[in-house]
Parts: sequence; C-alpha cells; structure tokens
Amino acid sequence: MATHTPVENNYLKNASEEELRRQKAIDDWLPITSSRNGKWWYSAFHNVTAMVGAGVLSLPYAMSELGWGPGVAVLVLSWIITLYTLWQMVEMHEMVPGKRFDRYHELGQYAFGEKLGLYIVVPQQLVVEIGVNIVYMVTGGKSLQKFHDTVCDNCKKIKLTFFIMIFASVHFVLSHLPNFNSISGVSLAAAVMSLSYSTIAWAASAHKGVQQDVQYGYKAKSTSGTVFNFFSALGDVAFAYAGHNVVLEIQATIPSTPEKPSKGPMWKGVIVAYIVVALCYFPVALVGYWMFGNAVEDNILISLEKPKWLIAMANMFVVIHVIGSYQIYAMPVFDMIETVLVKKLNFKPSRMLRFIVRNLYVAFTMFVGITFPFFGGLLGFFGGFAFAPTTYFLPCIMWLAIYKPKRFSLSWWTNWICIVLGLMLMILSPIGGLRSIIIDAKNYQFYS
Repeated sequence: MATHTPVENNYLKNASEEELRRQKAIDDWLPITSSRNGKWWYSAFHNVTAMVGAGVLSLPYAMSELGWGPGVAVLVLSWIITLYTLWQMVEMHEMVPGKRFDRYHELGQYAFGEKLGLYIVVPQQLVVEIGVNIVYMVTGGKSLQKFHDTVCDNCKKIKLTFFIMIFASVHFVLSHLPNFNSISGVSLAAAVMSLSYSTIAWAASAHKGVQQDVQYGYKAKSTSGTVFNFFSALGDVAFAYAGHNVVLEIQATIPSTPEKPSKGPMWKGVIVAYIVVALCYFPVALVGYWMFGNAVEDNILISLEKPKWLIAMANMFVVIHVIGSYQIYAMPVFDMIETVLVKKLNFKPSRMLRFIVRNLYVAFTMFVGITFPFFGGLLGFFGGFAFAPTTYFLPCIMWLAIYKPKRFSLSWWTNWICIVLGLMLMILSPIGGLRSIIIDAKNYQFYS
C-alpha cells in the first residue's frame, strides 16, 4: 500500500470535502431533497391528491362488471393491502440509522443491489408516473370539454385537441415550482376538489334514487365476455389505489431527527389520507352501482345528466384536481431527469436547465395525449405491469429482502399473501385491458 505524504493527504481530504460540498449543493437544488420542512398535513393532502384519481368516477362501472360480492371484497381488500404496503414504505424510509431513502429507487437499490435495484424500480416508476401524466392530460382535456358542452349546448363543438392544449397551458406555468413543498397549495386545492366531486357524484346519484327496472346481473352476453370484463374491472379497482410511487418522495419533504423520525408525522398524514380515500371511493362505488345497476356509464357523471349546473361544477372540480395530481406525479420525474443531467452529464444546476427540461416534459406529455386520446384504455394494459408491482408487492419483496422475517411467522405470511395477490393482479388485469383495447381499437382516432 503506498503511503501518502502529508501534503497529498491534505489534498485528498480537501478533494473529498469538495466533492461532498458539490453533492450537497446538488441535493439542495434537486426538487425532492431541497426542502425538508413539510408538515404532517402536507403528507395528508399530497397522498390524497396522488391516490384519488379521476378513476373514482369509473368505480360504479367497475362494480357493475364485478358484481356485489366480489366488487365489495376487491374494494375492501385493495384498501387494506395498499394501506399495509404503504406502512411498509413509510417504515423503510429511515430504517438505516442516519440515512434516508428519499426515492423509490434508492430503497430498491438498498434491497436488491445497486444495479439491479435501478433496473427493477426505475422503469416501473417511470411507466406509472409518465403514464399517469399522459392520462391526466387527456382527462383534464375531456373534463374541460364536458364542462364547455354542458354549460353551452348550442355552441360550436371544439375538438378535444384544443382542450388538451388549454389544460397543458396551466402546466407550462406550474411545472416551474421547484419542489414538493412549493406545490402544497396546489395539492391542497386538488385534495379538497377530489372530496367535493366524489360527494357530488354519490349524493346526486342518491338523490336521483334507484332507477326503474334496475338490474344487477352481468351485462356481457357470453361467459367469456363476463370473465374478461371481470379481469378488466379488477385492473380498474387496483389502479384506484396507486399512490405508492410518490410516497417516499413525499416523506422526503418531512423534517427528521433521531428523536422525532419523519415516519411519525408521515404516518399520521397517511391515515388521514386513507380515511378521505375511503370517503371518496366507497360511497361512489356502492351508491352509484346501487342506483343505476349495470346500466351505469363508465363515468358516473354521464349517468347523471341533470341538474346541469351541478354536473358542470363537478367537471370543473375534476379539472382542478387533475392539475394537482399531474404536478405530484411529475415531480419525481423532474427529479430523475435533473439528477441524470446534473450528476451524470455534469450540467450546471441552473434555472435555465430546469426551465428547458420541464417545458419539454410537459410538451411531450401533451403531444402524446393529443396523439393518443384513447390512452386511458392503453393504461389498463400497461398499468397492470407497473401499477400492481409498485403498489401491491414490490414493498413486500423489499421488506422480505431487508428484514428477513422468520419463515411462517405472521409477517412472512402477510407479505407472501400480498405478493401472490399482487402477482395475480399483474397477470389478470392486462388480459382484460388488452381485450378492451382490441374491441375499442376500431373506434380509436388519432388527434380526435
């Protein structure tokens, strides 16, 4: 081993300190690690915004394809399993003393190794986050369009493309908010909106009352049709609970000391978020299905044509909520892109870099949304591959890899049951999704 002279030692020490300083400067600039003064209620509304998608409005339709028994079972089971895997993520965020896993893939790297962890987690996380962003572009555009058509019946019809552009214009501004804490206002508004339009959906259904000759049987004529619809509805319900991709990133914004770790406030926020999620999901799914039976539309707001002002309002709420959700899901993507540019390609962290990167990303999601306005149908297919793992069983596999619970102990069984159920979801829901793509493909129009 070569001995270094004191001068060399000094030089090496300075070099490593310099490197540490540089890394710290970069971390203070990156969106996820830059601001660590989040409150527990930030975590509550970030989680609500991330989890309650506009998908809640299609839950009655999913119920009609599942039927009463299986439908309720799937809803409740998903709620319990995802709450458990969320608890695991919150626990694992700081299980190594003095270190925080601020990003999903950092936890993956710790569990599966540097290289493998990246290869397992990053592609799935990106599919989910970019997929959700594209779907939200289309959802936002469609809701604006419905708002316009409801408020003004005899206006000239405007193409969906332009509404998506209008919706995207908001994000060209909002995307430049630097980190999670700076979008907490947007997120709070979104969380309130999601509760509001869910309430409108079920209250208006209840007010309308049970329809005449309502039927609760399966709609499909053939057995195979029923089975495929069942699979596809499984996917719909599974994706209703998919906020796990941004959990660690949200927890990273909460301050932490050895005496008061971040998991305390974070968990408090998660519990509140999950209660709100239950208040949004269960009434909408059950009341909607109960009132309309299997004649319910895939968006419950369409089944409720009147009163006009209420439906218009609900659509506007959806737009505001989707604006917040888009930002929550985009933030980790911005973080990844900026990390690669700054750490790997040695760009200088600057306002300009951020401006260019984020505008390009918003433009990209907008362009894809405009080109494939039927992207939601595709998500059922792709989502099955990425949503199910990141939400239902990746946390369990990491837990088993890191904590190594005793075989056949309670923890061991719980995790394996979640893994098996998650795997079944991952295999079955894309089958249903693929079939609906094949059936609807003839109606698909690019640039509708």
